[in-house]
Amino acid sequence: MLKVTAQAEKWPLAQRFTIARGSKDAADVVLCTVTDGTHIGRGECVPYARYGESLDSVIAQIQPLNDSLPVQNPRDVLQDELPAGAARFALDAALWDLEAKQSGTSIWNKLNIDTAAPLTTAYTISYDTADKMAANAAKQKDRPLLKIKLASKDDIARLQAVRDAVPDADMIVDANEGWSLADFEMLVPTLQDCNVIAVEQPLPAGQDKALKAGAYPFWLCADESVHARGSLPEIIGRYDMINIKLDKTGGLTEALALAQDARAAGLRLMVGCMVGTSLAMAPAMAIAAHADLVDLDGPLLLAKDRPGGMRFKGSLMAFPQPDFWGGAV
Repeated sequence: MLKVTAQAEKWPLAQRFTIARGSKDAADVVLCTVTDGTHIGRGECVPYARYGESLDSVIAQIQPLNDSLPVQNPRDVLQDELPAGAARFALDAALWDLEAKQSGTSIWNKLNIDTAAPLTTAYTISYDTADKMAANAAKQKDRPLLKIKLASKDDIARLQAVRDAVPDADMIVDANEGWSLADFEMLVPTLQDCNVIAVEQPLPAGQDKALKAGAYPFWLCADESVHARGSLPEIIGRYDMINIKLDKTGGLTEALALAQDARAAGLRLMVGCMVGTSLAMAPAMAIAAHADLVDLDGPLLLAKDRPGGMRFKGSLMAFPQPDFWGGAV
């Protein structure tokens, strides 16, 4: 049986991060390790209170699996042992990493992913006053893709101020369930005028039946409304795109299957993240390699990243080094 550990870590942010449902000054993560006695695999997750998760609850889910996962096909067993969510993500990622080290074949080779070219990630401008958001966006004016966090019916001024500050950047807008249908409809003309390319989760999950895919001059992207494959049928016809976050799907194993099903249903793909270190971003690169939009800027928001983490050049994001995650070493 495999040995499993889980521990809480805190990673301070470079500056306060604010979205519709609150602010944070640090990324609180769970680091998970798995060993067969010779090789060690690592994974990381970010417990999310929106889904009833905490550091303690996630660690409590992981710890009972110490000495209960078999050496053969442990990821298959894990899918039945834990539900979709942060705990399963950390453990699933650690098992993928362990598998690469055991087999001598990198995850990227196994999945036929070309790692030669870096990918472009969005960079997030967190919610604040219009002036402060515009100033923060201006500091990132050389980045080709920005994600703008909005949260209220008064967002027209914020959006216009950011667009004036960065006239050339592509923009994703993320309301994090913060708007009503009336708010959204009022904002649509401004979203169009500002050439927004995608709007993420404009309405609360479960209150989005009025949305219609293809009805707007931008992609509608589901985030909180879709987790794993079981939630996919509910959003088809309402959204043009889904945001796959491995903390929601419960790991790369489910995320790959969700991506395949979403593509088959005609949906575009975004890959996103919680605010965590590079160890949480690395597995998501397997989805990012085939995604329409990539939003894996978590490490860029930290005061300091995990040692050996992802390499960035502006918004270009290289695949992880073999000894960091997923490589055969």
